Amino acid sequence: MVEINITYEGGLRSSAVHAPSGCVLKTDAPLDNQGKGESFSPTDLVATALGTCIMTLMGIVAERHGIDLGGASIKVNKFMATAPVRKIERLEVRIEVAGIEDEKNRERLKQAALGCPVHATLDGCCALDMSFSWPA
Repeated sequence: MVEINITYEGGLRSSAVHAPSGCVLKTDAPLDNQGKGESFSPTDLVATALGTCIMTLMGIVAERHGIDLGGASIKVNKFMATAPVRKIERLEVRIEVAGIEDEKNRERLKQAALGCPVHATLDGCCALDMSFSWPA
């Protein structure tokens, strides 16, 4: 269990404190939903959680197998639905890892990404489109 304490700051902004570390994260409503868009929106954090979870799991596998993950990047595009309710409709995840020529290591990293707990949690809740590129 992890405790996160959230305080409303007004103006559609909140502050969240990660109790174990004291790290603070702030949110703002997006421009298209009455906010100023000056920070992550709550749904942006869902997309961020997916991308960072995938990167973390890939990092664990990379460290375990001596794979150089340096410079790896993930881009998540979030698409919202507005009807019948406002919600995340689709998340596109583009994973780029350069310099991985060994097919076995590529497959290890793919399986790590697909095994991400956030991915498992979101599966069935919205469309998840994940792709990999392996530039030299």
